[in-house]
Amino acid sequence: MTPDMFFLLASILFSIGLVGLVSRKNLFVLYMSIELMLSAVSLILVTISRVIGDTGGSVMALLMIGVIASEAAVFLAMIIHLYRKNRTIDSEAFDLLAQRENHA
Repeated sequence: MTPDMFFLLASILFSIGLVGLVSRKNLFVLYMSIELMLSAVSLILVTISRVIGDTGGSVMALLMIGVIASEAAVFLAMIIHLYRKNRTIDSEAFDLLAQRENHA
């Protein structure tokens, strides 16, 4: 396969993630859209690394995978906490900053 195919795949994945991020309100879907976008960036880094013959992009992609894994743990814990507190994971239901301004 040519690098163009990988760039096309990464562009499609990033676009799907961006559409999901803009159009959905469910926090879990928003999280998955962000993860899809980060995976597309990792694919681009690995492809560029492969094209120029350097391992820097691959190392950066591996570091991104570690960051993505730790981000997953934190974000999913936040979703669980918010669901237990409000019984919903709809992003429009969380207007916490505006509530604090009104009470202050």
